[in-house]
Amino acid sequence: MSWKSNCKNRRQQKVPRSPSRPGFTLLEMLLVVAAISILAAMSIPVYQTFQVKNDLDVAENTIAQSLRRAQTLSLAVDGDTTWGVKVQSAEIVLFKGASYGARDSSFDETFDMPTTITPSGLGEVVFGKFSGDPQQTGTITLTTSTSEVQTLTINAKGVVDY
Repeated sequence: MSWKSNCKNRRQQKVPRSPSRPGFTLLEMLLVVAAISILAAMSIPVYQTFQVKNDLDVAENTIAQSLRRAQTLSLAVDGDTTWGVKVQSAEIVLFKGASYGARDSSFDETFDMPTTITPSGLGEVVFGKFSGDPQQTGTITLTTSTSEVQTLTINAKGVVDY
């Protein structure tokens, strides 16, 4: 065999490659992290809006249920007194007594109000003993930090409309 043919045979011979390693390359990992980051950045504002809307619905239902419960307790003359509801910026309180200031605080039922919601309008509603008629009528307006508004109306018969 000549020297030229020996070199030619070496060039034609395939060099054995190392077996390919299973896994991901750095570029693939960076692309996945970037895609997840973009999706998260787009979904966070949607989630926050959904959360604020949900907080508004929960607060509205809690106030309506508290008003109905106070009316029912007044109709039943539970404790031989009137019952009422106080709506404040941090909480909703179902109380026993002629007013929030003169209440028996040992019977208070307190519900938290989300910090994203600001109540306005009627702050206190007391229902009459036996009749269940509210001593105050009007509306309670709930406004969120995203300017969504829900209104609860209490009429002279104590019907809560929202």
